[in-house]
Amino acid sequence: MYPDQRQLRIPGPTPVPHQVLRASAQPMINHRGSEFKELMFSVLERLKRVFQTQNTILAITGSGTAAMEAAVANLVNPHDPVLALVGGTFGERWAKICKAYQAEVHILEYPWGEGIDPQAIADYLQRHPQIKAVFATHNESSTSVLNDLAAIGKVVREYGPLLIVDAVSSLGGADLQTDAWGIDVVCTASQKCLLSPPGLAFISLSQRAIEFIANVQTPRFYLDLQQYISMLAKGEPPFTPNIANFFALDEALRIIESEGLSAIFQRHYLMRDMIRAGIRALGLKLLVDDRWASPTITAVMPETMDVPRFIADLKQHYGVELAGGQGKLAGKIFRIGHMGYSTPLDMLTTLAAIETKLGQYGAAVAAAEQVWKRSNSQ
Repeated sequence: MYPDQRQLRIPGPTPVPHQVLRASAQPMINHRGSEFKELMFSVLERLKRVFQTQNTILAITGSGTAAMEAAVANLVNPHDPVLALVGGTFGERWAKICKAYQAEVHILEYPWGEGIDPQAIADYLQRHPQIKAVFATHNESSTSVLNDLAAIGKVVREYGPLLIVDAVSSLGGADLQTDAWGIDVVCTASQKCLLSPPGLAFISLSQRAIEFIANVQTPRFYLDLQQYISMLAKGEPPFTPNIANFFALDEALRIIESEGLSAIFQRHYLMRDMIRAGIRALGLKLLVDDRWASPTITAVMPETMDVPRFIADLKQHYGVELAGGQGKLAGKIFRIGHMGYSTPLDMLTTLAAIETKLGQYGAAVAAAEQVWKRSNSQ
């Protein structure tokens, strides 16, 4: 199997278009010069269309977790009461980061594999009016659940806390209306639906969040967003940025703009539906009900299978790399990524490898093809 023909079907990093990789290989430029200033402003301004916001967007050299930690470090004082919505590994990550910064962490848990009930949030906030911030996960990639962020936003606005969202595995692949849904902070990263290599994190801040930051005394340095905001006004980053990734994202945004957000969302939902139809045709159990099913990743929970061995065999013999489970789902599920630089044809290839490994030739591909055909006739 040639390395460049491998099917990388994990929740990230995801395949990167060749023209984006070529763009990232450009010669370095002065990060405090006019060329980078123009590049940075262009990228951040165009990202606003993907975030669907007029809010300030900042870039941090780091992973998505860097943006998440920046949100906590800049918006939470020690002992502030905050609420983490936990239904998977990345909801747990919010809680862990908040605890690391000595917040008074309230946890509202919901079953792994289900979406959170917005009414449960409303009930909790009514009982705990002291909560200053709610930390939510839009797309819980450890379970493949897409939470109803519009409904969550409506509830949180009614009670008043800041709403801070991890959108690392959703932004650019699922509809996320930052302004319309009243989201104060959105965190994401370059390596998933934004068609770029890992290395840049992004965080959008409402005016209310920016004003909040000024009153937070939590010690911070590299992740001090006040530095990023003040330097942005000068057209410079506070520290040396990942210039290669800015080149990459500049090209990636051209691709995103050419396809259009509406078409991108439709493609992701089509790939999701193809994968789910194919998995069902093989008699395998899907972890998540249709109403919560993510457009960017699908979790499969086989009842009788050595899941780690299955994943290893697919990679070794068919060049298709899937992800395993995390946390309490480790060894119990495999996850199929269908985000970013992925097509319906890639889904057929992935399903062909899975069904061949299982000795059920044609069943999954035929079911997925029917979904694709129906979408083309609409």
